[in-house]
Amino acid sequence: MADLAVIGIVLALISLFRQRMRSLPITGPILFVATGLILGPDVLGVLKLDLDDEFVVTLAELTLAMVLFSDAARIDTKCGRKSFALPGRMLSIGLPLTIALGTVVTRLLLSELTWAEAALVATILAPTDAALGEAVVSNPAVPSRIRQALNVESGLNDGLVVPVFTLLLAVVAGSELEGTGSLVGEAVSEIVLGLLVGVVVAWAMSWLVPEVKRREWIDEEGFRLVAFGCGLAAFAGAEVIGGNGFLAAFTCGMAARYRLGPSMTKHSELAEDAGQVGASATFVVFGALLVVPALDAVTPLVVVCALGALTLGRMMPVAISLIGAGLMRPTIGFLGWFGPRGLASMLFGLLIVTDGHVDEADALFSVVVVTILLSVVLHGTTAAPWAKRYGDWFAEHGPMDEDMPEMEQVLESPVRWEI
Repeated sequence: MADLAVIGIVLALISLFRQRMRSLPITGPILFVATGLILGPDVLGVLKLDLDDEFVVTLAELTLAMVLFSDAARIDTKCGRKSFALPGRMLSIGLPLTIALGTVVTRLLLSELTWAEAALVATILAPTDAALGEAVVSNPAVPSRIRQALNVESGLNDGLVVPVFTLLLAVVAGSELEGTGSLVGEAVSEIVLGLLVGVVVAWAMSWLVPEVKRREWIDEEGFRLVAFGCGLAAFAGAEVIGGNGFLAAFTCGMAARYRLGPSMTKHSELAEDAGQVGASATFVVFGALLVVPALDAVTPLVVVCALGALTLGRMMPVAISLIGAGLMRPTIGFLGWFGPRGLASMLFGLLIVTDGHVDEADALFSVVVVTILLSVVLHGTTAAPWAKRYGDWFAEHGPMDEDMPEMEQVLESPVRWEI
C-alpha cells in the first residue's frame, strides 16, 4: 500500500506541471521514468516493488486492456477513403514489413536469440504510441492528413499485433517446454474466443445504449460507466473462458465504435482516463524495476538493435508503404521518424517477464527496455521542435502547390491525451 501511495504522489506532483512542460523539451513519460528510477529499489529504495508482485501484473494487464479498448473506440474506421488512405497503407504494408525487417535484423545482431524470439522482439516493438509525441498529433501547424495518419496508426497497431504476439509467445514458450503444437493450438483458441467475446459484448452494448437512451433512463455519466464496464467485462470475460482478454477489449472497442458511431468516443472517456492513469503509473514502475536490470545486461549490439528499430527499422517500411501516395520527401521522413515506442511495447514486454515460460526473457526484455528508453528520450525531446520545423516547411510550400497530397483535408479522430 505504501508503494501505491508513493506512485499516487508522483502522478499528482508531475501532473501539476503539464502545461509548463509543453514549452520545454521534456515530457511526462521522461519525468515518470526518471522519478521511478530514482525512487526504485536500485537507487533510493523508496519504492519496494518487485516484478513478482500481483500489483505490477494487475496494473499492466488492466492498463493494456483499457488502452486497447479506448484506442479502438475513438478511431473512426468509416472516416472515409481519404482519411484512412495513409494510415491504411502504414498498417497493412508498413506494420508487417516492420515486424519482418525487425525479425531479420534482431536475429542477425543478437545471434543467441532464435528466429521465433527475434520475431517476438520485433512484434513487441512494432506498435507506436502517439501519446509520446502529442506535440506532433495535436499541432495545428502539421497538416491534418499527416496528424490523422499518425493518430490512427498508433490507435490501431497495438491491437492488430495482439494475435501475432499471442502466437509467437506460444511458439517461444513451446520450444522451451517441448510442446509447441499444443501451445499454438491453445493460442489460436484464445484468439478466436477473444474475438467472439469482444463482438458479443459490443453488440449487447450497441443494442442497450440506444434503447435506454430512448427511454431516458440514463445520463451521460451513466454512458461512460457503461462503456468502461463493457471494456472491463470483455477483457475479464474472455480471460475467464480461456480467451485472449486484450484482443477482446480491442475488438469490443472497435465494434462498438462501428455500431454506435462518434458518440462512442464520448462514452469511452472514463475508460480512456483509467487507461492513462494506469499508463502513467506503468512508466513509474518501468523506471523503478526495469531500467537498471536491463542496462546491466546491455551490450553494444543491443544498443545498435534498439537504434535500428527506431530509425531504419521504422522509416524504411513506412517509406515503402507510402510509395505511390505522392507525398513529399520531408513528409515521408516525418511520418517515418515519429513512431515512438511506448506503452504497448512496455506492457507486452512486461508480460513476457512475468509469464515465466520464456527462457530468454532477460535478453528479450533488455532489447525492449533500451528501445523504449531511447524512444522516450529521443521522440519526447524532438516532438515539439520537429513538428514546428515541419509545420514551417509546410506553410512555405503548401500554399504554393494546392495539388500536394498533404493539403487534402480529412476527418480527424480524437487524439488520446498526453501522458
